Amino acid sequence: MTLHDLIAVLVHIALVGIGAWLLIIDARTHRLPNRIVLPTLGGLLVLVGVEALITGDTAHLVGSLLGMLLLAGFYAVMRMVSRQGIGGGDVKLAAVIGLVLGWHGWQALAIGAASAFVLGALYALVLMALRRADRRTRIAFGPWMIVGAVLGIVIG
Repeated sequence: MTLHDLIAVLVHIALVGIGAWLLIIDARTHRLPNRIVLPTLGGLLVLVGVEALITGDTAHLVGSLLGMLLLAGFYAVMRMVSRQGIGGGDVKLAAVIGLVLGWHGWQALAIGAASAFVLGALYALVLMALRRADRRTRIAFGPWMIVGAVLGIVIG
């Protein structure tokens, strides 16, 4: 295992911890705090930039930045179209997730992004079938974004 591989593993372990923390917070409060999401995004931007400088390979940097812009842009458009659905925290978390999934590649990005919506919809349908929710019930989407990102990394 190279030093680069070791750092990548440690970063992913840290992201699992941050993701679990955000998952719990969002499930309980329907909030994704800026004090957690924004420093995570900043730290990841620095890491992918440093990686590109050290390795001389900009492919991961470009993929990360494009993934961040695409996923955050998609969520921003959804937020503008439907003020009741996607929150600002979801848009910021999408930037973090897009950056990480983009680093892993386009397949991971596609699987991770799509998985969030499929899992969130299945959860909502189960709640509706159990009569614990209706069409107006607010459901935290951050947990499904995080679980989808993990699936994108593992499967993609």
